[in-house]
Amino acid sequence: MKKIFKFILNSIPRPILIRLSIVVRPVLAFLLKGTKFTDPIDGKSFKMFLPYGYGTQRNNVLSPSTLSLERHRLLWLYLHNETNFFTSETKLKVLHFAPEQEFYKRFKKQANIEYTTTDLLSPLADVKADICKLPFKDNQYDIVLCNHVLEHIPDDTKAMQELYRVLKPGGMGIFQIPQDLSRAITFSDNTITDQKERAKIFGQYDHVRVYGRDYFDKLRSIGFKVEEVDYTNTISPELVEKYCLAKGEIIPVCFK
Repeated sequence: MKKIFKFILNSIPRPILIRLSIVVRPVLAFLLKGTKFTDPIDGKSFKMFLPYGYGTQRNNVLSPSTLSLERHRLLWLYLHNETNFFTSETKLKVLHFAPEQEFYKRFKKQANIEYTTTDLLSPLADVKADICKLPFKDNQYDIVLCNHVLEHIPDDTKAMQELYRVLKPGGMGIFQIPQDLSRAITFSDNTITDQKERAKIFGQYDHVRVYGRDYFDKLRSIGFKVEEVDYTNTISPELVEKYCLAKGEIIPVCFK
């Protein structure tokens, strides 16, 4: 199964994968029903989660029902338990980059948010836009979600500046990235062009860097106030395992 999933991920373009997954998801959820693991996004439980990874495959990480990964479930728990994202009595203006399927329909239905999605290629995007040149006004959004996007962007400094520009003063942004916390310094090398080699080194063939611990300071240099939230440290080990979270993953919570 791991080889099949790896081949699919590396062979089929992401926009097509999104469309195909809409059809396959209910079948997988039915076949894998069980009690060992639970997806906190929809509350459904399974005997196993699916493997995932463009290079090295991780076991029990892809939820059969929502297709969420560790980072998505962690973000859901943080938004649900630690913020007013779902409970604000005043309507929040939310901008969501490259909207994930597991969030898209749920966020779209929320009466307490004015929800805008954006991306260059995603079929779920309301606004097709370049993150380095956004068509939005200054200080427009209360919350900006931009998760696992910046590692794809050659000029991530410009992208971060745009994220800062469109966020309201006092607003919150969450900008998750794949991060190697054993690295002090972010690594990139444009001379590596072979897709298999890029997947091996960067974790995915279309990533342009591996972020290190300096990621948070780069966000601070743009102007953000950054909280490095190790949210798995606040959750019991039993629930970390049951929800299939990545122990020690840091959520970069940014304020303007």
